[in-house]
Amino acid sequence: MSRDHSNEDGHDHVHSHEEHGHSGDEHNHAHPEDAPDELKSRTRALQSLLLEKGLISTEAVDEVLRLFEEEVGPMNGARVVARAWSDPDFEGRLLDDANEALSEFDFAIGKQHLEVVENTPTVHNTVVCTLCSCYPWSILGLPPTWYKSPQYRSRIVREPRAVLSEFGLELNPEIEVRTWDSSSEVRYMVLPQRPPGTEGLNEEKLASLVTRNAMIGVERLGGNP
Repeated sequence: MSRDHSNEDGHDHVHSHEEHGHSGDEHNHAHPEDAPDELKSRTRALQSLLLEKGLISTEAVDEVLRLFEEEVGPMNGARVVARAWSDPDFEGRLLDDANEALSEFDFAIGKQHLEVVENTPTVHNTVVCTLCSCYPWSILGLPPTWYKSPQYRSRIVREPRAVLSEFGLELNPEIEVRTWDSSSEVRYMVLPQRPPGTEGLNEEKLASLVTRNAMIGVERLGGNP
């Protein structure tokens, strides 16, 4: 079940971190550039074992990587954001029923249920999966390493402004921060605010401005408000 977490802005908590087995000493945030060596080692070991047993092939691994890097990636999400910025009717449909709205595109998101949450001048949204690393791969591509780290998963719900600050995003105190907890049932994507000065751009140009991090909510396009 997905949950809107409380945070330092005073929203209601609906469950404790202890429910998900988080320890209280997970306070060191991994920067986006950092890649946990343990996670890398475990992934390589698992891949080697599967290859050794003949359960997968290197060609299959390469094809999956190519698919997510070249054909899926965050560009699907960026196209959706650009369409929403350009077409208020589509934006309304997207916020009301993302799955139905995305049927207008030439890609599929599978059986996952997607919710799109909108940033406004007074509200900033972030996305996490506190339980594991649920993530809308088909629309945002491969999840960044930091998204799967225990540090990000535990801290973004407890001290979102501090974590966002470490990503370089300093929010004015009057902006409300909402953190959305993804699950196997519901995945979330942030609809960023359209940057100022982009009124004359077409959808393709607008899509080129959209970043994966903005759609997770750790970046605000157009600079800090």
